[in-house]
Amino acid sequence: MLTDAEPTESGAGQRESRAVRKERTRRAILDAALALAADSNLAAISLRQVAKQVGVVPTAFYRHFGSLELLGLALVDESFRSLRLMLLDVWRHAPEYRDFIDGSLPIVAEHVREHRPHYAFIARERTAGPPRVREAIGQQIELITRELATDIARTGAAERYSAADIALLADLIVSFVVTMAERLVDDPESEEQTLDRARTQLRMLLVGAVNWRSQEPAAPA
Repeated sequence: MLTDAEPTESGAGQRESRAVRKERTRRAILDAALALAADSNLAAISLRQVAKQVGVVPTAFYRHFGSLELLGLALVDESFRSLRLMLLDVWRHAPEYRDFIDGSLPIVAEHVREHRPHYAFIARERTAGPPRVREAIGQQIELITRELATDIARTGAAERYSAADIALLADLIVSFVVTMAERLVDDPESEEQTLDRARTQLRMLLVGAVNWRSQEPAAPA
């Protein structure tokens, strides 16, 4: 049974061991919640189920998370942290649309493979999770969209597009990537076909963007 109970001895070594045990238990709780919610959603499981899966008493759960909803918020934060960093790195090193298309989609697919439980969690909870969890997912997607809009504007797009149109383009791209990731989660065996289809769809979207001119371009910064 995992435990993060206080040690009986003091000292820096013991404090470090306590911190390690506490983090190990927290990690186990997060992993157990992901596993239990794999076939349903967060609202369908109980903290007692999670505690039993980890091998701790329910009171140990509360030392890490005040509720299942707070656990869900931690999973949302964890799921999006590496995704945001990965997408921003791809977008900022793709000076041309072709570079973005050919460079980003395989990297997203690899990220989905490596973090499939997290993507599956987001896909389910985005529509069926507790209100605060759904809201947190929406806020994370909105944050990614704003960051992409900022990067698009920095490429010189502000000379042709209004700020509103840049925001719309960023929203289209992020929505597209989210949908593609959900398809990869739902049908991993069809990854190649999903990527081929996504590549064509994204080219169509960006060809339209290249030829778009806003009625009122954004004012120079």
